[in-house]
Amino acid sequence: MKLGIVGLPNVGKSTLFNAITNAGAQSANYPFCTIEPNVGVVAVPDARLDRLAEMYHPKKYTPATIEFVDIAGLVKGASRGEGLGNKFLSHIREVDAVIHVVRSFDSTDVIHVEGSVDPARDIETIDTELILSDMEITERRLEKTKKAMKGGDKALAADAAFLERLLAHLSEGKNARTLEVDEDGEKALFDDLHLLSAKPVIYAANLSEDDLLSGIGENPYYPVIRGIAEAEGAGCMPICAKTEEDIAGLSPAEKKEFLAELGLEASGLDNLIRESYALLGLISFLTAGEPEVRAWTIKKGTRAPQAAGKIHSDFERGFIRAEIVAYEDLMACGSMAAAREKGLVRSEGKDYVMQDGDVTLFRFNV
Repeated sequence: MKLGIVGLPNVGKSTLFNAITNAGAQSANYPFCTIEPNVGVVAVPDARLDRLAEMYHPKKYTPATIEFVDIAGLVKGASRGEGLGNKFLSHIREVDAVIHVVRSFDSTDVIHVEGSVDPARDIETIDTELILSDMEITERRLEKTKKAMKGGDKALAADAAFLERLLAHLSEGKNARTLEVDEDGEKALFDDLHLLSAKPVIYAANLSEDDLLSGIGENPYYPVIRGIAEAEGAGCMPICAKTEEDIAGLSPAEKKEFLAELGLEASGLDNLIRESYALLGLISFLTAGEPEVRAWTIKKGTRAPQAAGKIHSDFERGFIRAEIVAYEDLMACGSMAAAREKGLVRSEGKDYVMQDGDVTLFRFNV
């Protein structure tokens, strides 16, 4: 999974990126501090994998990972190249989802490019630039499609009609992700456009430490952001980039103790990962043994052979069956042998839909 962190300059993007990846990206109090996108890979925390490692003492421990891309701040006119915007926008096309960091705190120490804090205005600024860029792409594809139709390719009439509908939708200032798309013919064309405003979004409301501790109910900006997210079916969560920065270098035990002192059950990173999985409809199945314990990320609804293909294409091609035990059942029994004795290890075929936490052994023959 690849997530892009976007927002206006000086909203806390790079501070958040530094904290969650420990990658040391430059972060300073002036616009366009980030020029090239910074990339960091983060292991997905999974207590189930830790317990399996205690059980099997594997030679290799491999959690799922998320790649974060910190994209330079966008400003008005980015779609026309303002602030090196076109270059920045190109980086967003490569991600699976967008983390839109929105400044939700007042401070005289950190400048705001617009001179004041206004989440609705800031979100609209970013959205407008993404939509304008998408309109340009859609217009080019429509022009190309109409030229092909003049050459006698009448089968493209449906494509042209859809592109015109999409363009009208974007022209109203609406995100591409809010457009109703026919799953049959339209979706393939829609996906092929790789529109920026079609990507799933999580709005990360960057709060002050005081607001994080006193509760989001005290923050006047968060309800505004949450309302916008709900209206367009996007994710939304509060986060404090400064707090994440403070705990970034701590050991897991120290981090847990620090969060407990703040009255927090999980770090912002943990919550962000959980929100990302939910937004993208992802789950993890697990493989365990002495050679390796590992988490594998798949889409909800993935069947066993396709899940096996995540490990190796031969596993999918020669799939015979999957031997599966639910993680909770394995932990209750204490060993795979005990789970087998109790009949909790199931033999599943090609139609089995994988479930989150399935501890799996694939049988195949090629």
